[in-house]
Amino acid sequence: MSKLYIKKSIKPKFIKGFTITELLIGIAIIGILTAVAGPSLSQFIVQSRVDNEVSELHRLLLSARNSAINSGRNVTICPLNGTVCTTNWQNEISVFINNDNTLANNSNFVSANEELIKVKGKIATGDTLQFSQNIIIFAPTGRLVTGGNSNFSYCPKDNANLSRGVEVSLSGRVYATSDTNNDGKDNNRDGTAVSCS
Repeated sequence: MSKLYIKKSIKPKFIKGFTITELLIGIAIIGILTAVAGPSLSQFIVQSRVDNEVSELHRLLLSARNSAINSGRNVTICPLNGTVCTTNWQNEISVFINNDNTLANNSNFVSANEELIKVKGKIATGDTLQFSQNIIIFAPTGRLVTGGNSNFSYCPKDNANLSRGVEVSLSGRVYATSDTNNDGKDNNRDGTAVSCS
């Protein structure tokens, strides 16, 4: 018995892809979109960094105030250099519970009998963090022991219009700044623009 073989016609398969013209048009569109979106993306990244720093500082202050109320002892916030408070707010900021409630000892951290609660890391290089006082001390009542109303101002490098801040009132309440007059810049509660100059 003979076998019948049917031969199918073989069509060559073509590999589909982009032509050089389609590829160049696609690259041109991507280049235009990048040129338009690039500056906005850069500003968005800076704004996110500022918002994160201000939120972290706000939480640090609230945590210190709550610790003072809960422990019944003074709580100090300051940038430590070893065991002594300094005024360089751009470095790490420490929060610690004081062993006694006398002002004389509140600017020194004694690790043997005082508890370090929290440490906030340094700010980004080139940015500025200023505070109008040398030290913050919350009493067990939640009020400030030192100074009066005070302001933190956080200013990103080369973007002064994105500056934000945190205010601490004499009562111990903590407020983040906001744009109250719709000019695109954050204002303190007294209406002045947040700045580091």
